[in-house]
Amino acid sequence: MAYDLSKGAPAPQPEAQVFKGYVATVTLYADRAEIKRKLMGKVTGAKDSVIPLGNVIKVQSKEPTRLVNGYVQLATEQDRGQLRIATAEAQKAIANNSRTVLFTWNQRETYAAYLAAVTAGVQAQGGNPFG
Repeated sequence: MAYDLSKGAPAPQPEAQVFKGYVATVTLYADRAEIKRKLMGKVTGAKDSVIPLGNVIKVQSKEPTRLVNGYVQLATEQDRGQLRIATAEAQKAIANNSRTVLFTWNQRETYAAYLAAVTAGVQAQGGNPFG
C-alpha cells in the first residue's frame, strides 16, 4: 500500500509487538515499551511501567536455562548504581525491577525475539543498548 506524504498524511506507524514473559506482557512500540504485570508479578513490588526507549542506557539480559529464569531489563538512569553491583542481592533487585521482564526456559524463543527487538528499538532511538 502506497502512502501519499505530499498531502500532509501522517507516516504509517509500525505495528506494536507483543511478548509474553513470566507474569508480565510487554508491548513494544517504536518509541517505548509498555510492561503490564499480572497480579503475581506485582507481589514482588514490580509495577506496570512505560519506558521510553530513548531513556534506556543499557539493555541487560540473562538467557533462561532449565534451572534459572532469564530476564531482559531496560536499565535507565534510575538503575545506574545497580549496574555496578554483581551480587545475589543485585540479581534479586533486577528481578523485582519494574523495567525487568522474566522468561522461563519454555519462553526462551520469546526471550530471544524480545531481546533482539528491544535492542534494535533502543538503537533506532539513538541509544546504545550495550551501555
